[in-house]
Amino acid sequence: MSSPKSKHGKAFWFSVKKAHATQLKMSKRVIRQDTLPKKIRYVAGVDVAYTKDLSIGAVVVLQYDSLSLVETKTVQIKTEFPYIPTLLSFREIPPAVAVVRKLHLQPDVFIVDGQGLMHPYRLGFASHLGLVLNKPTIGVAKSPLIGEVGEFNEENWASITDKKEIIGVALLTRKDTKPVYVSIGHMISLKRAIEIVKHCTPKYRIPKPISSAHNTAKKEKQKAK
Repeated sequence: MSSPKSKHGKAFWFSVKKAHATQLKMSKRVIRQDTLPKKIRYVAGVDVAYTKDLSIGAVVVLQYDSLSLVETKTVQIKTEFPYIPTLLSFREIPPAVAVVRKLHLQPDVFIVDGQGLMHPYRLGFASHLGLVLNKPTIGVAKSPLIGEVGEFNEENWASITDKKEIIGVALLTRKDTKPVYVSIGHMISLKRAIEIVKHCTPKYRIPKPISSAHNTAKKEKQKAK
């Protein structure tokens, strides 16, 4: 497939094969060790919503200890990249980067609504965004993209493996609910990513930074219609 259609019906000249090769190349630059300070001050959630023609990026910054709101930004840009499975990050990076650059306060870590290393080419949206921003990121998805889920341990998470590699975990943030799927984005260890996601999920299934960003993007989408 070399010419998928864009949102506007025009041929979109793009090589999926080359894009996957780019993802594999970029994935080798992902830092899988913890680079965060011991004391985290601010955490951000990132999400993207879509109208017929627009990509709406939202970022919400919270104070880490209290999870209280500190800053919110949104952006609307024209959607240029079509939806292509496994290449979603190429569509979401432009609005996500644009909205993050509007922030006055830079968070210590970004929690992204999407995959990190839990991706066939080890470069989901969270990892791609982390590399572009050169910032620590965590991927949190509502469903797994690939991998086999193991047995849950006493800490309420189960390893997810693909080709004998641990690529993330299924994490039970609440009793009697479906897990969320956590993976390294960039510049963080999986252990620290799990700790942060647990801390940021005090009441509901989805981490507060992501749910806040999602609600913000949703409201902006309704205004744009």
